[in-house]
Amino acid sequence: MPRAFLGLGSNLGDRRALLRDAVANLPDVVAVSPLFETDPIGGPDQGAFLNLVVQLETDLDARALLGVCQEREAAAERVRKERWGPRTLDVDVLWVDGETVDTDDLIVPHPRMRDRAFVMVPLATLAPDLVAEWHDPATGEVRNVGEL
Repeated sequence: MPRAFLGLGSNLGDRRALLRDAVANLPDVVAVSPLFETDPIGGPDQGAFLNLVVQLETDLDARALLGVCQEREAAAERVRKERWGPRTLDVDVLWVDGETVDTDDLIVPHPRMRDRAFVMVPLATLAPDLVAEWHDPATGEVRNVGEL
């Protein structure tokens, strides 16, 4: 069964509860990274994010996973006012074994994941083999705040 990795983040409301609910309602979850707190990158002045990565073993392709991500964001009442603005929930398709997608609404592997410590640090806890393939250092401070 192919591996897929999703990145989740929240910086509005009860961040931990929003992430917990999102993970509980994702299909085919086999592992969840520790939880990390990070300062926002870009966008307006806003609070810190809680971030994690989940591993799925799934037959869903990247397009179907995007639909799942959007369903979880809608369930968390995410409002899209401005790019990189605060949000109740952000769910991104990071990687799907054997798939490359490059369309207007979806790029897999995620085009900026290797630059972001808030993705690479939790991803490394689940898939050190993937992270070891990339040698460019990710930027940003991450603080481990335990399990979800």
